[in-house]
Amino acid sequence: MLLLALLAFSVAARAQGVFGFEYRETAKVVQGTDTLRNAWAGGLNTPQFSAIDLNNDGQQDLFAFDHETSRCYTFLNVAAPGTSAGRRWQYAPQYESIFPDSLNSWVLLRDYDCDGRADIFTYVNGGNIAVLHNVLVNGKTTFQLTTNELRFSGNFSGTANLTIGGYNLPAIQDVNGDGRLDIMSYDFISSSYIEQYLNTSAGACGGLSFTLNTSYWGSIQACSGCTDYRFSGQTACFAAKPLHTGGHSLLLVDLDGDGDQDLLDGRDNCSELTRLLNQGTTAAPVLTQASITASFPSAATPVQVPVFPSGYLFDANFDGRPDLVVAPNMVNNSADLVSMSHQVQLFTNSAASGAPVYNYQAAGFLQNDMIDVSEGAAPTFGDIDGDGLPDMVIGNHADRVSGVYRATLSYYRNVGTRARPVYRLMTSDYLGLASLNLLSIKPALVDLNRDGALDLAYGCWDRGTNIIYYILNTAAAGLPVAFNAANAVNIKPRGPATTSTPTTYTPTTGILPYAIDDMPCFTDVDNDGYVDLLIGTNEVREPGMSLRYFRNRARGPLDSAFVLTNNDFGHIRDEKGARPLNLSVTVADFDGDGQPDLLTADVTGHLRFFGNYRAQGSIFSERNDVIYNPLSGSYEFSRLGKEIYSHYGLAAADVNRDGAPELFVGTETGGVLSYGTRNRGTVSAARAEAARVLALSIYPNPATATATVESAQPTRLTVLDLSGRVVQTLGTFQRSHALNLAGLAAGVYLVRAEGADGATAVQRLLVR
Repeated sequence: MLLLALLAFSVAARAQGVFGFEYRETAKVVQGTDTLRNAWAGGLNTPQFSAIDLNNDGQQDLFAFDHETSRCYTFLNVAAPGTSAGRRWQYAPQYESIFPDSLNSWVLLRDYDCDGRADIFTYVNGGNIAVLHNVLVNGKTTFQLTTNELRFSGNFSGTANLTIGGYNLPAIQDVNGDGRLDIMSYDFISSSYIEQYLNTSAGACGGLSFTLNTSYWGSIQACSGCTDYRFSGQTACFAAKPLHTGGHSLLLVDLDGDGDQDLLDGRDNCSELTRLLNQGTTAAPVLTQASITASFPSAATPVQVPVFPSGYLFDANFDGRPDLVVAPNMVNNSADLVSMSHQVQLFTNSAASGAPVYNYQAAGFLQNDMIDVSEGAAPTFGDIDGDGLPDMVIGNHADRVSGVYRATLSYYRNVGTRARPVYRLMTSDYLGLASLNLLSIKPALVDLNRDGALDLAYGCWDRGTNIIYYILNTAAAGLPVAFNAANAVNIKPRGPATTSTPTTYTPTTGILPYAIDDMPCFTDVDNDGYVDLLIGTNEVREPGMSLRYFRNRARGPLDSAFVLTNNDFGHIRDEKGARPLNLSVTVADFDGDGQPDLLTADVTGHLRFFGNYRAQGSIFSERNDVIYNPLSGSYEFSRLGKEIYSHYGLAAADVNRDGAPELFVGTETGGVLSYGTRNRGTVSAARAEAARVLALSIYPNPATATATVESAQPTRLTVLDLSGRVVQTLGTFQRSHALNLAGLAAGVYLVRAEGADGATAVQRLLVR
């Protein structure tokens, strides 16, 4: 993967002048009376929190791993003069890439060897626990694999894998006060019994040797209800709220100050965090019916997270005491359909010592400082109020409000200046679309009818199919828009021209793809002055791949103007040569060469940049190491989240009027990330000149047995597969090369040509 990223730009990526994107807080965002301090952090849905010193300044920073999307977040603990705490959490994405891209299901940071640096404990291999050691290399934090399968001993010979599954979140803490990290979790098979693994490593601290102390902690069994347990000797369950449940999360806290660890138990499909008070000792825990309650921490302000609460202990308000933060921990929201907006709860600890006293502060810890439209944010920009400044409209997948799970448009008016944009939330139900009970609204502000005024188009899931609607603006250009949702028109099916009669179009084929979360992008592909339509789709009911091009035929009714031209536009594939899922696209001249570039995001979480796509052949050449990291001084892959549930909404707009478009990425977690361009117009010119000089061409493409590669200057060739593996090398400098493709598996390959002066060019080759 790394080699692939560096193919076309391996030399340039090390230079100071290479073009790319860099995370920037592009504009201030105001909601109510609050200016959001981490507005562009991208939202949170199911964060798992851990403390870690990221920048080695002696302050505990914050790491969050989102269970639903497998995205890592990093926040620095920074000074904040004038605030009550004197410190605040500052989103710092430059540290996210120090964490492995392979993390999934659950991640907890714990210092197992007492060196003062938090190590990684995480799910791996279907339920095992992997551990990665935190090691400083040249003063920077890195993680090195210690083991990918923790093992334990017990009343059997040898050792066995310590397996808890991917849906149980364990407690990895010192249970018995000996300074070593122990592990407690519900069992892997039934999630009914609490297992306790004590750390039996030699020495006062460190080591990863575990022994199963008990597989029946507290002599209780979790039954099928949210606070439903069976005690030893009972035949029936004690139930406060019957409900079928699955996974569990555990957190150990000495809640009553008696020196032993009590438990907080969160369960799937439940909203309560159940307290199990140990009224015995560490060695001999005793639980009674009275020691179990769902009204924690108090009956007046209990934990109420929509689904599967999980608790985390860290100093959230910078007063030196560990607070309790509770967040949802489900895999996704496809079945529960709950609100994911502002659901992370903070309970601050007011006790200076002894038993903690938790006080409810607010829902939305960290989320309240971000743009957060619940799920599936999709931004677009345009002048709504006629003041000449670009405003922002964000569609979402859905949010549950007043018992109804539905999508809306949120309108943020730009109340700043041309150079300093400030976005103020005006309404979270722009145009009243909530009443239509749509899902997955993907908006685009674009002039569809060429009258100089912005119109509104949006894809949405409407009564079982995805439809693209548009609402024409009845106001003149330069005036506040006039949209009437009742006048929405859906774009009609319009297939390709038939072979026999090129002016006749097949009405039932080449339809606008209708998979949920389809992403429309309106842009002038063929440079004829009319906006065309690109659609990123997962549609499989008609032939085609992820990106489909519908040309505006510039005649007839607008609702029938878009005609299927290419159902595999650009032959875009992921790193494995497969169809990218959940594809989103946007188009702008990002690199400053005067030509439009195509940018995509997909389920891999990687942004892919296709420079000057109009000038490329049928198979587009990409670059995906496009995010500049100031910490490493290099370009990296984007890390947006890589689960099948992850959808993104891309938009480009010059919001600060500096002549360069900013990039905005709407996330599955309901937020928006903002990026500025870096070294715009510098390397793009060199790249264009190099490509012009080499004039690389490959034919036929696609090819079967052989292909010819020609260039204007003598070059040598390297052929690589999409994993970066070299499959063929032609080391002699010459202008024409014959590639023998015999023995190569069908798929996409990269042909890299290098001139004697070091100039390089890359093109894709499709082998069939």
